[in-house]
Amino acid sequence: MSGIAFILKQRGYSISGSDKRKNNVMKKLKSIGITIFDDQKSSNITQIFQNLNEENFVIVISSAISKDNPELKEAYKNNLEVLHRSDILSFLIKKYQSILVAGTHGKTTTSSFISTLFLKNDEDPTVIIGGILPHYKSNSYLGKSKFIIAEIDESDGTHIKYNGDIAVITNLELDHTNHYKDMYSLTKSMNTFANNSQYVIANYDCPNLQKYLTAKAHWCSTVKTNGIDFAAIPISMDGNKTEANYYEKGNLIDSIIINIPGNHNLNNTLLAIAASRLSGISFSDINKNLSFLKRPSRRFEFKGIWNGRKIVDDYAHHPTEIRETISMARLIMKEDIIKEKIKRLIIIFQPHRYSRLQDLMDDFANNLGAADFIILAPIYSAGESKIKGISNSKLRENILEKFPNKPIIISKDFSEIKNILSDHTNENDLILIMGAGDI
Repeated sequence: MSGIAFILKQRGYSISGSDKRKNNVMKKLKSIGITIFDDQKSSNITQIFQNLNEENFVIVISSAISKDNPELKEAYKNNLEVLHRSDILSFLIKKYQSILVAGTHGKTTTSSFISTLFLKNDEDPTVIIGGILPHYKSNSYLGKSKFIIAEIDESDGTHIKYNGDIAVITNLELDHTNHYKDMYSLTKSMNTFANNSQYVIANYDCPNLQKYLTAKAHWCSTVKTNGIDFAAIPISMDGNKTEANYYEKGNLIDSIIINIPGNHNLNNTLLAIAASRLSGISFSDINKNLSFLKRPSRRFEFKGIWNGRKIVDDYAHHPTEIRETISMARLIMKEDIIKEKIKRLIIIFQPHRYSRLQDLMDDFANNLGAADFIILAPIYSAGESKIKGISNSKLRENILEKFPNKPIIISKDFSEIKNILSDHTNENDLILIMGAGDI
């Protein structure tokens, strides 16, 4: 929402909004002249409407806004036009040559990598994504070129509204079970998104995309070259960088080096290279700028050192993301990257949505169990009602069934987590914070 608001304001629209949070994003929006109300109440709508006195007055909501929201109720009371954020994003996308990034994991990172490669190759794209891009220090940017790079959210099914020039699909796994009842309904909607696009770039290494994607695609792989449009086969990988041989249609082009560890990040990079190549950027220009790629905020973001403990923050909230993040942590732990050997991996995990925890409970338990010590933060409901029998205690039971004697502590709040860290962690532990809520 904030990214769209920023772009619209830069394009000359009058923008107002409300948010209970007081953070850097809100400060940024206020600094460019956007009116931000610190609370959501009906009088906000009345005040804006009376002050502007304009006929073209639109209320924009996200899927997180409930029907009993006082602002929304006041808008309907006054017969104002109400649009979903996806309608506004679709309106913006139609004004550009678009690269739309969808998928269960890696959307923000892949979008950020594509944006960086375009920026460094003088394409100056407009960008709207779900995280903070390192080079823009923002989740949005109004560029001067014909391109827009947008991260597309499939969580509420609105991705079927978009008609992109290039669709990039990172992977496909059952998620957002509050909206999709099964894998069939999810793949059906993703196929609609793909078929609405002129070109499709897809991750061959994802079994579900191989099996279910019906659109003709330019396939990318980090494991094979035969029959693959774009491939990057690892040569070496450590906690600091990855080197791979890059292929197009089975032909070796050159080697590439990215200063980011983890096979999933090599995959994200390959998708970004493919999107750049299909947009007309030469491989030589791409290759010389790969060194500029950086992970977005909250993607294994090193925050600092506290009492000898290394603190890393990550957005992982799905079992597969947890598995990949832990795998990267283990890779880094071998490298002595911060002078002294890291001894243990401590995970602080905040489950996101009761429905996700319920439907993927076993997968969460299997992947969290790879940590040496686990702290479970209170569940972030994301507006959902509690589900009977679904709790951190149930998650703890499931982990212990698979990993007996695994040290796990359930915290009642964030303050207690600080005390747990003081009492149960040691110097040279790596503390990995994970979750998509307010952790």
